[in-house]
Amino acid sequence: MVYAVFMSADLPLLPSPSPQPDTGVELIQLGAPEDEPCLRADAARNRARLLDAAARLIAEHGAAGVTMEAVAAAAQVGKGTVFRRFGDRTGLLTALLDHSERRFQAAFIGGPPPLGPGAPPVERLRAFGVAVLRRTVEQLDLMLAAEPSSDRRFAAAPGRALHAHVAMLLRRQLPEADGELLAHTLMGYLNPVLIHHLTRQCEMPMERLEAGWADLVARVTGTEAPR
Repeated sequence: MVYAVFMSADLPLLPSPSPQPDTGVELIQLGAPEDEPCLRADAARNRARLLDAAARLIAEHGAAGVTMEAVAAAAQVGKGTVFRRFGDRTGLLTALLDHSERRFQAAFIGGPPPLGPGAPPVERLRAFGVAVLRRTVEQLDLMLAAEPSSDRRFAAAPGRALHAHVAMLLRRQLPEADGELLAHTLMGYLNPVLIHHLTRQCEMPMERLEAGWADLVARVTGTEAPR
């Protein structure tokens, strides 16, 4: 399957769960219009063909090698077909990330604790951050290439889903605090651009980033970080 290249080995294969009553978050549709299941068979084949071509380009040349023109050439279609299907390069790269994003949402919305429901909010926050860090490092080049522009960064569906989940956990732990704003503070630590800087330019080990996340969660929530 095209998306197998981008799926995290650390995440269990989970079916998309029904919205959980204790999460306050629903799965957000990503990378495809709401009527995607109703695509004509030929349109669905074309979409799969284009994504397969983009995946091959990333495997061979990295995310920098994925342009609308290159994908069109690799799929042997006109450039206009790629633009009509995905809008722009960011839309194409977001579609490539869509499958692993859905699996990750399924894991934190309905998967086993501590990432999924059933653990205290602080434990879920710790597990969430570690999972995001590991997934981001694994898919860093693609995530950087798909990073939305400044006017879309906080409105893009994947970011909204993650922010809503963190805000929900903060409201449960700190009902008197402004969970919406605090969630932005925590999510800033998990930004792919920052993770690129810390891991590749500063050469920080993942252990330090994960410990820093646990310390940040403890300081924000007024709890004790695990030793």
